[in-house]
This record gives sequence, structure tokens and C-alpha cells, in this order.
Amino acid sequence: MSTFRLAMWSGPRNISTAMMRSFGARSDSFVSDEPLYAAYLKITGLPHPMAEEIIATHDPEWPSVVQHLTQDQPAGASLWYQKHMAHHLLPEMGRDWLDQLTNTFLIREPRAMIASLIDRLGPIEIQDTGLPQQLELFRHQAERTGETPVVLDAKDVLLDPEGVLRSFCERVGLSFEPAMLSWDAGARDTDGCWGPHWYHNTNNSTGFAPYREKTVTLDEQYEEIAQQCEAIYAELHPHRIRARASA
Repeated sequence: MSTFRLAMWSGPRNISTAMMRSFGARSDSFVSDEPLYAAYLKITGLPHPMAEEIIATHDPEWPSVVQHLTQDQPAGASLWYQKHMAHHLLPEMGRDWLDQLTNTFLIREPRAMIASLIDRLGPIEIQDTGLPQQLELFRHQAERTGETPVVLDAKDVLLDPEGVLRSFCERVGLSFEPAMLSWDAGARDTDGCWGPHWYHNTNNSTGFAPYREKTVTLDEQYEEIAQQCEAIYAELHPHRIRARASA
């Protein structure tokens, strides 16, 4: 049985884990949780929470991770949903192997994302937001395929989960399953070992949370990063699948 490899490239502090829960609730799927994270930490040496445990628990060698993602076939699954953080894809990891995946993108309004990321990690650089990498990958995919890649905005998903997911599935050639709209609370065996630190809210959830508008004020030192991120977001945002509620 051939497996459809669907990669969702997100930035941090988004609804990426809820999306993984949604696709994990399907009858035909296997999910992978940030498979390049350990390699990213080993190469960068960044002091992320649980960094040593992540490197020790998960494969920290990117060539073998790539081989796994492009050659292995999850038993009994016709859909392989890969949750990726775009900033984990470092330059030395190459790009040719991405051609074996269907690459899609999950974005979020930058200022709210930046505020949440600073709250969790402390001082950040623009590369930590994942937006420059998302734009690079978006352009790479568009040039390679001659088609506009599929983009989701977290706000649209939360405003109209069923409408947006139906449209998303149609765009990538999948059938929509109502099971994608709800899931059992709790952790999963497929979660990364970092789950207990990062996934508290998702583990308590049984579906997509309602959208809530947030007023964000950033320190002046992050204003340049925010403006750069907003420029990237403005290039990606018009290509998003829109929710009926926000059309």
C-alpha cells in the first residue's frame, strides 16, 4: 500500500499540535511529531527546555530522519501526517527530499505568536519564529510544482474548523472525515518526549478551541522582528484557505 505523505510546516506557538490531533483522529492516518527537533537541537546547541532528553530520546541525525520520512511506510496507514516546525529545517538538511512530500503551511498572526514564544523561550531572533523558513519553503514548493501551495491560517481554522478542513482535504486530495473535529483528551504515544512541557492545553482538549482575539504589546526591542514577520505573513496570508465565517 502506498502512503500519502502530508507535511504541515508550522511556526511555534500555533495550533500545530491540535492539527496533529485532528489528523490523528482519522481512520487512515499515522502521525509524526516534529521529527527533526532532536537534530535541530544537536546542530544548534540551543538551550531549549528538555534539550538533552530530546536528543537522547529521538533520532538526532538528520540524514536518517529524512530517510525515515521519505522511505519508511507506517503499517496500516494510507496517510502519513508529518507535523514539522519550519525553523527545524536547517540549511544543511537539504531540500530535495521535500519533493517526496506534499508540503502545506500553517501560519498565525505574528505579534501574538511572538509574544507567546518569548513567554516560553525568553529572548528570540527572527529565525526562531519559523516565518522566514516558511516563506522559503513556500517559494520552493511553488517554483517546483508551478502551483500555489496550500496555506492555513490558525484564525480561520478556529473560526470554522469543519469548513476549512473540508476545503483543505479537497485541495490536497483527501476525503474529509468528521472524526477530525474532535478527539479524546490526553497524551499520545506518537507525541514527542517534550509533550509534558508543551502540550498541557492540547492534552486537556477534545477539539479545536474557539478563536479569541488577543491584544498584544511587544517590548520595543522586538518591534523590528515583528515588522519583518508581518511582511512575511502578508505575503503568505492572501493564499490561505478561508473560513466561511470570515469570508
